[in-house]
Amino acid sequence: MKEVLQKPLITEKLTRLQEEGKYAFQVDKYASKTDIKRAILDRYPDVEVGKINTMIMPSKPKGRFTASGYVEGRKKVWKKAIVTLKEGEIDFFSEI
Repeated sequence: MKEVLQKPLITEKLTRLQEEGKYAFQVDKYASKTDIKRAILDRYPDVEVGKINTMIMPSKPKGRFTASGYVEGRKKVWKKAIVTLKEGEIDFFSEI
């Protein structure tokens, strides 16, 4: 199976949510909430997971101009998980 937690999501909106104890991750499209919880506890053993919200992010059109003309395509469909912690804290920047 693919890695469940693919990468943390760091945007302005999600950084504001971190102050409330909510952290967002891009996860495997077929991962269940229990798979995500298990992966969080494996990677960050000092946190306690409260609740997990998942959403499938839809495909979006994407294109660019090239020398041979306009090339159309679509972004892939992916899954986002917002993890609410009961206790503990995750520091994404300590892993860099």
